[in-house]
Amino acid sequence: MARQFDLHRLRLLRELAHRGTISAVAAAMSYSHSSVSQQLKVLESEVGVSLLEPDGRRVRLTPEADILVQHVESILEQLDQADADLAGAAGEIAGTFRIATFQTVIVALMPNLLTILRDNHPRLNLELVQADPGPALSRLQVGEFDLVFAELFAGQPPARSTAVKQTVLHRDTMRLAVPPAGLPLSDAQRVEDLADAVWVMEPAGSPAREWADRICGAAGFMPKVRFESPDMVVHERLVRGGHAVGFLPDLLWVETLPTVGLHTLPDGGYKDIIGSVRAGTSHHPAVTAAMDALHTASTQAADTIAARLAARL
Repeated sequence: MARQFDLHRLRLLRELAHRGTISAVAAAMSYSHSSVSQQLKVLESEVGVSLLEPDGRRVRLTPEADILVQHVESILEQLDQADADLAGAAGEIAGTFRIATFQTVIVALMPNLLTILRDNHPRLNLELVQADPGPALSRLQVGEFDLVFAELFAGQPPARSTAVKQTVLHRDTMRLAVPPAGLPLSDAQRVEDLADAVWVMEPAGSPAREWADRICGAAGFMPKVRFESPDMVVHERLVRGGHAVGFLPDLLWVETLPTVGLHTLPDGGYKDIIGSVRAGTSHHPAVTAAMDALHTASTQAADTIAARLAARL
């Protein structure tokens, strides 16, 4: 006999798989902890197998729950596809569209992207959040965001998930940055010349730091990192003041002329801007419009940056 499943309770189980704790699910869904626990117990009764088991003060999903979550993901992807088809049939792009991205893209590309979407699709209500790519991708999968922009440095593998579709939207060149003329190390042009220099880099453990350490390692040394920050503006200020050397992305120069010495890196001196959406929404009209707007914004930014660098390098 076929079992009867409640989609709402199935969603709660899937939320638990992504968020890790019942408390996190309760907070995200605006429920009480006890309400979520009770609903999951009812789901266990419906399916006839244990779905949760103790894990210290928490719970973890059983193998049977993992199987069920895989099917829930497929069901929700089909519902996303249905929503995309209905939106396409409506003929007008409207509703709320939530974007998450990191600082460089917010500053360099988002203002232009938002203007393009506002002018072309005035009924599309846009929400923008600055968020770390890792947590943002998890929130994408549970529907908190519709599009996440992340960065993937040369040599790093892309995320592998059938639930998420990723597209390379822009390649951002990374350059060696040294202090301006008149300050120490302003004449250095190669990474290998800076083995004894003080560096500014992103925090240890981040993808950007892994890439930077790898670039320096290929030059024969491990960098002396005395300054750490995820903020590229901080990096630029420290280099400009002669306090450190570092690596800076070209997107930093969309709004201003470079004020530091910039030099081309060997192969692998770049990062890709990746757009991630839920697989079922990849053909949604709002997703397509946002991707097109980002392409336009990045093309215009590339032209501006090329002109600024040509005048500086």
